[in-house]
Amino acid sequence: MSAERPSGPDGWRRLDRRTLGVTAVFLAGLAVSAGVPTAIGTGSPWLVPAAVLLVGAGVLAEYVRWRCTRFRCTPERLEIEFRFAVHTRKSLPRERIRSVDLTANPLHRAFGVAALSIGTGQHDNITLSPLSRADAEALRTQLLHRLPEPATGGPLATLDPRWIRYAPVSFVAPALGLTAFGGLFKVADWFGAGGGLLNWLLKLFGDLPLAVSILLLLALAMVAGVAGAVGLFAEMWANYRLDREPGGTLLVRRGLLTTRSSTVEERRLRGVELVEPLGARLAGAARVDAIATGRPQDDDKTEAKTLLPVAPKLVAHDVAEKVLGERIGAVELVPHPVAARGRRLRWALTAALVPVLVLLLLGALLTDVLLVAGGALAVVALPVAVLLARDAYRGLGHGTRGRYLVTRAGSVRRSTAVLTRDGVIGWTVRQSVFQRRRGLATFTATTAAGAGAYAIRDADAAEGLAFAAEAVPGVLAQFASVPAEASRT
Repeated sequence: MSAERPSGPDGWRRLDRRTLGVTAVFLAGLAVSAGVPTAIGTGSPWLVPAAVLLVGAGVLAEYVRWRCTRFRCTPERLEIEFRFAVHTRKSLPRERIRSVDLTANPLHRAFGVAALSIGTGQHDNITLSPLSRADAEALRTQLLHRLPEPATGGPLATLDPRWIRYAPVSFVAPALGLTAFGGLFKVADWFGAGGGLLNWLLKLFGDLPLAVSILLLLALAMVAGVAGAVGLFAEMWANYRLDREPGGTLLVRRGLLTTRSSTVEERRLRGVELVEPLGARLAGAARVDAIATGRPQDDDKTEAKTLLPVAPKLVAHDVAEKVLGERIGAVELVPHPVAARGRRLRWALTAALVPVLVLLLLGALLTDVLLVAGGALAVVALPVAVLLARDAYRGLGHGTRGRYLVTRAGSVRRSTAVLTRDGVIGWTVRQSVFQRRRGLATFTATTAAGAGAYAIRDADAAEGLAFAAEAVPGVLAQFASVPAEASRT
C-alpha cells in the first residue's frame, strides 16, 4: 500500500498492521527482562501468568488503536481521526508543515516499518507510527510539496570513519563515565553493598595513598566515558549522509541501530551555525547546525538540527559553504575593544574565586583539609580562568559576507552564526552600567529561526550601532545618526 494508492474511497488509510507484532515483541522482551530477575529473587508462581496478561492486554490495546485510527493526505490538509469511545479528529493545513522526519528503532527495522514525525514549528507535532518504510518515504515526499524525482548529483557530505576520533574529546565522555560509576554505586546501594563496592575498588590498588586511589578511580571512569562516547557516536552517526534533494530539501540520514532521517527545507533555511566545543576546537574540528524556521526555539534535541557531526574544520567550512552558496571561511571579522577582554577576565576570575573562598572559609572554621583543597583549587582554577577569558576575547568578532551576517563568541563553546541579513527582523541593543562606562554594548539580532536571537557581545557602541544599521538597512536607521556619546546614554 503506497502513499499514492489510498485504502478507502475517501482517501482514508490505516497504520501498518505490523504494529501488533512490534507491540507483542516489545512487551514480551520487557516482561522477560523484568520478570526473570524477580522470579529468581522471589520464586513467585504468579509471574508467568502476569507476564502473559501484560502482553495480551498491551496487544489488545494496540489493536484498538490500529483499528480505530485512520489518516488521509489531501492537497490542502493532513487529517488524522480516532473513533472509539470518543471521537477525535486533527486537521493540519499542509502549508504549516515545516519538517517531516523518519525514525526506525531496531524493532521497527526488523518488521520493516518506521515512525513518521510531522513538525509544525510549534509543540503540536503529529506522529504516525508505524507505517511501512516505503509508505513513510512516499508520504514524506508528498507532505514536503515535492514529486518523487530521481536524485541528481552526489551527496553534500558522507561519514568519514576517522571522525570518530573526536568523540573522546567531547564533554559527553566525562559525563558518561561519571554517570556509569554513579549508576553502579546506586545499584549496589539498593542491595546495601555500596560501601563494600567502594572498599573493594580501593583494595584493587593495594597500599597506594587514598588520594592516588581516588585519582585512579576517576581515570577508570574517564576510560569508561571514552568507550561510551565512541559507542554513542557510532550509534548516532553511522551511515551518515547529507543530500540536497530535488525540490530544495536538505536530507540528513544517520544511525546504526536506530535509523533517522530528518529534513530541512532550504526555503526555511536562514543560515548555519558552526559550533566548536573546546575539546573539538583544540583538535581542529567543528559541527554544523542549521538555523531554520519550523522547529521550536526551545527544542533541546541538538542532533535534530545538525547538518554535519563533529568533523575536521575544513570539512565543516566546506559543507557550510555548499549549503549556503557563499564562502564563509575568509570572512574578515571586526575585533572587539580591549575593554571586552577586561570584562571576561573579571567574570572568569570571579567564577573561579567564589568556590575557592568558600573552601578557605569552611577550612578556617572546620578542618585544615578544606584549606588544602581550597589552595589546590586556586592553583588550578585561576590560571585556567585567565586562559579561558583571554581565549573568549580572541574569539569575539562580527562581520558580513554577501547576504550574510556573521557573529562569533564563546570559548568553552565557541559558536559562529552565519545568518541571512534579510532574516533579521529586529535588533536589541543592551548596555549595562559597566558597559556604558567603557563604551561597549551588546547587539542582538532577532530572527524567527534557530535560537531566535544571535548576539554581538561587547562591541564598541558607536561602531556596533553603525554596523547593525548597515548590515540590516532600515531597522536602525533612525538611530544611526545619533552621536556616539548620546548613543551611550
